[in-house]
Amino acid sequence: MKRRAIVVVPTYNERANLESLVDSVLGHNEAVDVLIVDDNSPDGTGEIADQLAERHSGVHVLHRTEKNGLGRAYCDGFAWALGRDYEFVLEMDGDFSHDPKDIGRFIEAAAEADLVIGSRYRDGIRVINWPLNRLVLSLCAAKYVQFITGMPFTDPTGGFKCFGRTTLEGIDLAQVRSNGYSFQIELTHQVWRRGLRVKEIPIIFTDRFQGSSKMSKAIIREALVVVWQLLFRNGLRRCPNPGAVAEPVQARSHPGG
Repeated sequence: MKRRAIVVVPTYNERANLESLVDSVLGHNEAVDVLIVDDNSPDGTGEIADQLAERHSGVHVLHRTEKNGLGRAYCDGFAWALGRDYEFVLEMDGDFSHDPKDIGRFIEAAAEADLVIGSRYRDGIRVINWPLNRLVLSLCAAKYVQFITGMPFTDPTGGFKCFGRTTLEGIDLAQVRSNGYSFQIELTHQVWRRGLRVKEIPIIFTDRFQGSSKMSKAIIREALVVVWQLLFRNGLRRCPNPGAVAEPVQARSHPGG
């Protein structure tokens, strides 16, 4: 059977979640592979990933030698996927915040879009197990991004997405510099400002029950700066510019994933 889609899952110290996550992805989705991108996790996540790859032909592992950011992990994973024959490339968290049952909805929506974003805030708030201050921070970040860049999306920092193959091929992944939530903003902005089709679908987001969050002050600071860089890259336009050539923002790299 031809594998139509692949889900890229970056990991760092996710041994408590990984096996269940992979089993759920494969169990709920036919013709979908999984690529685990592990940043040399000291808790043995990489070894578990290798065991899963030996057990399942649809599981693949990309080992990175150090932890140098969520954005670079995704870019390396996307490049790996583009080197294979996949029609759709998805990204999702490795901590069960995103429901593997939704993958089919993303692929279905991607038939009529270049990028599909899973939104926690479209048609209401769908967040479980977050403290109020974290929810307020996320909502304010979404409004901030909308106001500065002009992007109309309700959840620009969300990390559950599906890219069409040609959409990713139009992004110079080697030149992407942002790493934390700003990575999510930058890639969405690159797609949107080129005038491509971006669709949001509502999802339920459940915060991790095991492990610890990767949120940090450095990630927040980076996101605050990157949106202004994106605005300038788009010629101060707060609307798509189909003739734009994608250029990287120059955010400082830091451990974001």
